[in-house]
Amino acid sequence: MKPSRPVPVSSARAALTADVHVNVDWTQHELFFRREVAKVFSRYSDTDDSLREIFHLLSEILGLNRGRLFMYDDQSKLLSIRCAYGLTEKEKARGILRPDEGVTGKVFVTGQMTIVQDIDSEPNYLWRSVAREALPGGVTSMFFVPILTGGHCRGVFCANRFRGISRNLTADIEILREVAGHISQMLRVDDLIAERVQMHTVALEHENRTLRQALKLDTLKYGIFGNSAKIRTAIRQTEQVATSDVTVLLIGESGTGKELFASALHIASQRPSNKYIRLNCAAVPENLFEAELFGYEKGAFTGATSAKAGYFEKADHGTLFLDEIGELPLNLQAKLLRVLQEKNVCRIGSSEERPVDVRIIAATNQDLRQRVAEGQFRLDLFYRLYVVPLRLPALRERPEDIPTLIQHFIEEGSLRFQRQIHCSGEALATLIRYPWPGNVRQLQNVINRLILLSESPQVEAADVELILASEAGDVPISADPVTPLSANGVVSLPLSGRVDNVDAQAILAALSHSAGNKSRAAQKLGITLSQLIYRINKLGL
Repeated sequence: MKPSRPVPVSSARAALTADVHVNVDWTQHELFFRREVAKVFSRYSDTDDSLREIFHLLSEILGLNRGRLFMYDDQSKLLSIRCAYGLTEKEKARGILRPDEGVTGKVFVTGQMTIVQDIDSEPNYLWRSVAREALPGGVTSMFFVPILTGGHCRGVFCANRFRGISRNLTADIEILREVAGHISQMLRVDDLIAERVQMHTVALEHENRTLRQALKLDTLKYGIFGNSAKIRTAIRQTEQVATSDVTVLLIGESGTGKELFASALHIASQRPSNKYIRLNCAAVPENLFEAELFGYEKGAFTGATSAKAGYFEKADHGTLFLDEIGELPLNLQAKLLRVLQEKNVCRIGSSEERPVDVRIIAATNQDLRQRVAEGQFRLDLFYRLYVVPLRLPALRERPEDIPTLIQHFIEEGSLRFQRQIHCSGEALATLIRYPWPGNVRQLQNVINRLILLSESPQVEAADVELILASEAGDVPISADPVTPLSANGVVSLPLSGRVDNVDAQAILAALSHSAGNKSRAAQKLGITLSQLIYRINKLGL
């Protein structure tokens, strides 16, 4: 069965205006949108041109129409439309507001994202730019997203959503937050260029090229933030091997961004518009793994009321990302090896071989050579996967990237939690000095905690040290005592009964002592990795 493909931009409008009951694969539309945005950044030269192109993609691919960016001018003290898609020049010229006017002004003042479900019933919506009769009939919703840089609101991004699109509202919010993040990045680069013009007029041309080149770096193309030599090397190697179909093994500690690099490999490959399927080998129970990976026929076992394609078939002509491959059960490794060699799968309950064309990307935070030596991983499968190993650097190996990541997570968290903070110089220095055993994921968690718990807009070094102390296990994470590790490093944990009876603090303690490595934490708790992941998900940790 051939996978569904995102429609090209030229025909996306027809798909969006079709019958609302047509089954649209929005996941593939989102992936297609992100790939096209990556192309915009790869040829980036002018902020307004790039913004208009992104707004065009939002409209044509996802049905988020009439995107417009209001920017605040310090001299006039007014908000006006800097660029837009789907508006005439006259409509743009009418888009001038005071900060206390309308929904847009309120979002600018509060810095809080707002969704108006029906603009016809919203008394604060002013109809300043587009008259009601210019819009299609029926209910029109509208998103208002603040644009934050350095903890300050610079403007507001708006987009329409006409009723009838079956797309999930939460997915729209995530996409628009990503767009707001891209806008903030471009505005910061514009600010840097303006500063260089004032400081170094003679060197203007050179500085301009340098800053533009910085924005074109692959960090923004794939959502991978950082400009250190090690992260640039990892991205360059990723692009070098992406266009071939060789198997790639991503090696790195937990939280180093293996999933982002796997997505980057797919986006930069020869099959970016086809399916990208991710399977976490540690999250699937062993007794269900073969059925999930290879599929099954109707009646193959009790409960198989209909046939189901496995992950290999779903990813046909696309990419299959096998995360935490080191946790693959030993008895299934031989079957996986056979599929990789013969490029055929056989569903459970069937004797029919089905050809599959799948590009394999695997990832692990373990030493697979050691797993082979211990008899837990097949040597022949190891060499089948170890064609092109890419090592991802730990965050402590690229401390120069930490300030960029902190700024990004502060802006992202400010939108998510509707709070604004900034770090003092001492607080920033404290964050940079920390070794970050949980890497980028741990840094993001710490920043989110600072945003939520900070009692003032400015975070001081003492606030950071308190959070980092809890990360290291020096103080309790909450008022409840953390279950201590025993002498042999195992946490006593009730494994029977309801999941809500499990001590969440014991899980957090084990993760902290294992530097965020779930496999080692499961060993300390005396449970399997699948059991640990199940409890983490159920407890909402």
